[in-house]
Amino acid sequence: MSKKEQPIIVGLDIGTTKVVAIAGRKNEFGKLEILGVGRADSAGVNHGVVMNIEQCIRSIEQAMERCILSNPNLQVKEVYVGIAGQHIKSLQTRGDRVRTNVESEINKADIDLLIRDQYKTYIPAGDQIIDIVPQDFTVDNTAYVVDPIGMSGVKIGANFHIITGDRNAIRNIKRCVDKSKLITRDLVLQPLASAAAVMNDEDLEAGVAIVDIGGGTTDMAVFYDGILKHTAVIPYAGVNITNDIRNGLGVLRAQAEQMKVQFGDALAEEANANAYITIPGLRGLPPKEISVKNLAHIIQARMHEILDYVVYHLKQIDLDKRLYGGIILTGGGAQLKHITQLAEFVTGLGARIGYPNEHLAGGHNESLMNPMYSTCIGLILRGYHDFESGKLAFSGEGGNYIHIPAGQIEEIINELPVPVLPVAEAAKQDGPTAEEIAEINKEKARKRNEKVKNLFDGLKGKFMKMFEDVEDQEIN
Repeated sequence: MSKKEQPIIVGLDIGTTKVVAIAGRKNEFGKLEILGVGRADSAGVNHGVVMNIEQCIRSIEQAMERCILSNPNLQVKEVYVGIAGQHIKSLQTRGDRVRTNVESEINKADIDLLIRDQYKTYIPAGDQIIDIVPQDFTVDNTAYVVDPIGMSGVKIGANFHIITGDRNAIRNIKRCVDKSKLITRDLVLQPLASAAAVMNDEDLEAGVAIVDIGGGTTDMAVFYDGILKHTAVIPYAGVNITNDIRNGLGVLRAQAEQMKVQFGDALAEEANANAYITIPGLRGLPPKEISVKNLAHIIQARMHEILDYVVYHLKQIDLDKRLYGGIILTGGGAQLKHITQLAEFVTGLGARIGYPNEHLAGGHNESLMNPMYSTCIGLILRGYHDFESGKLAFSGEGGNYIHIPAGQIEEIINELPVPVLPVAEAAKQDGPTAEEIAEINKEKARKRNEKVKNLFDGLKGKFMKMFEDVEDQEIN
């Protein structure tokens, strides 16, 4: 497929502390070229749940405006939106079905009927089944079947991972996007989007836990034997750390956030006991000196609690000692100093920072290689999964774009009210590259894309059809 036929896909991450919009397009090697980046402070969202519609809309509009300012030739109409929040839950269930026509081989219709039966699973009132993910199948007495299609058997069964969420909370997110004059292509569970952005083939095979430490929630997705085993949303994250600092040290919220980002350390024993931070006094009061070690003690206490929840969820599925790929930390909270050492100490597993560079083309600014953008990059990958599998057709509008020279990017950024990450030129492919090397790279890209496709193919349900109703149309 030629580059001109590849659509521009935009991921929109609506978080508690920030709203990020990233536009990307795949090159001929299957790598993402970032065409636009916009970021704005989030308002009206608390722990992943929309609390104020109008404030959330303004944050989305600011992020989209800055994304377009970073590349004026972009035309953005449709977005992939990440969804999280403490209302998201998951449960395990088992389903079996006796086939009527046992003489024929098992086909996709049999699998669809088995999955459809799981929508009868009891869930609390007000919740909605978001997705049903088959984990492993059984055919008669044969267990752990990955793909039963084509086999013969009388009874087919499977273990299922069911993801649920509050219906009204999800519709409020979609309403904010609609009122921002954007079309929501799909709503994607944020930990699954982050996982696609930071995992590689070896991680999927070895078994890993993706821990996305955001502003309002910590999202978790566990993979083992190449399939999704568990998802969870922990209602503690960066905002709670900031509030602990504010209350514990008696400073303003903005000062607490700045101290956390600039001087925060997840291990108190590694902090300098002789270092102090001077905070300006309020209304003529004398300046306040704060010990860096005391700051680290506060941060470590909350991060230890979050990681205890991670261990709890791993023990629930008996994978607390069998994840050979360990813990992959991503999200804004993963930038804390010594966070991997604390994670290894608490969980007893290896830990590393997950950067969203598995699928990015070279030549981009280093600021994009930041764990806080994992969800957005994963949302773009979800869009390409839908496009390449033929589930969605793209109009191809906005195909006329340019890569902005670095000098012009700096001019645009200087005019913005808040800093926006610069968009670097895409990696040039017109060097003296041999055709054989190009073919090898394309084959590697094809295999990598196949892995991402398999990851998303496990997610059978579509969010949008479940939450649309007449009221959403009338509001616009």
